[in-house]
Amino acid sequence: MPAWQGKSRGTTLGYRIFVSILKNFGVASAYWLLRFVALYFWLFSYKSSRPLFHYFHQKLGYGRMKSLAMLYTNYYRFGQTLIDKVVVMAGIRNKFTYHFDGEDNLHKMAALKKGGLLLSAHLGNWEIAGHLFTRLGTRINIVMFDGEDRQIKNYLEQVTGKPNMNIIVIKDDISHIYAINDAFKNNELVCMHADRFVEGNKSISGNFMGEDARFPIGPFVLAATFKVPVSYVFAFKETNRHYHLYASEVKEYRKGSKDTVTREILADFIGQMENKVKQYPEQWFNYYNFWQQS
Repeated sequence: MPAWQGKSRGTTLGYRIFVSILKNFGVASAYWLLRFVALYFWLFSYKSSRPLFHYFHQKLGYGRMKSLAMLYTNYYRFGQTLIDKVVVMAGIRNKFTYHFDGEDNLHKMAALKKGGLLLSAHLGNWEIAGHLFTRLGTRINIVMFDGEDRQIKNYLEQVTGKPNMNIIVIKDDISHIYAINDAFKNNELVCMHADRFVEGNKSISGNFMGEDARFPIGPFVLAATFKVPVSYVFAFKETNRHYHLYASEVKEYRKGSKDTVTREILADFIGQMENKVKQYPEQWFNYYNFWQQS
């Protein structure tokens, strides 16, 4: 079974150090310190490095040395996404630039007044994409596990303020389903990851990069049940200062049974995910065995 538990890594002290550097010395200095943090994880974090190495070496076919180099790059890029998240949300001065492929697709989705589901994955920088979605002129709802350590979360809220989007927290009592339903009824957009599930939750299998993998069934069933328009969205860091955002053409899944539609959406999502993983291989932040089956 996949070992992901919906928790993020890091300590409050680590966040405080980076925020202090960002405010006093800027983004470049934080990136410089990050090189040593990434090196630490590269050398000592065997539990997360093993599945990453398998991904680079076995799935993408890289040689051992290149796989090891990509492993370090992955940790470094992941650290950059965390830094950039704080920079953007806290309004810290920066020189980030953006190119958005498909932004018109999201404006079309908002104009349909039917609500909409934006599906993404732990690829690139989800927070950057979510921040820019605010210019769509409609209410944005982010669905997520409340897996951030409480002290870290409280500290980040002190630094960045409350999120400028509505957060729907996934709970055992399924109250989040009612919140999502209300959002769709109000013609709002709902954004969520569709590539991970907490052990014990329902999942669905699909062929990803040549081997069966398990995905959370919830996002796909939601789209099939509420029959809202769907777009697949991602944001990737291409240089230290530039992000490239993508939003696929809006698609409405209305024909067939719920099971048929669910699997059709899953297949489309996997296709989008495979394409982006191959395009930005160092920015898939997956630290457990994605293909491990029960």
